Amino acid sequence: KPLFSRHKGIGVQFTDEPTGNLDTATSHDVMGLLKMVARQFKQTVILITHDQDIAQMADRIVRIEDGHVVKAGELDD
Repeated sequence: KPLFSRHKGIGVQFTDEPTGNLDTATSHDVMGLLKMVARQFKQTVILITHDQDIAQMADRIVRIEDGHVVKAGELDD
């Protein structure tokens, strides 16, 4: 379930496994919608996923293992 936050006009959407129970095609549709809405409304989307294919659709990935950030950066890193 998504959680939306708005502070001083800046929108942040937190999503936890939004594609977890979906087939591949529907997962890609959902990700496309999330990206489109984020651009249109100038929002930041923070998405939690265990699916590497979904993670690769992001502009930036922060990898967390055992409660610690082990890698953060742009996809080119």
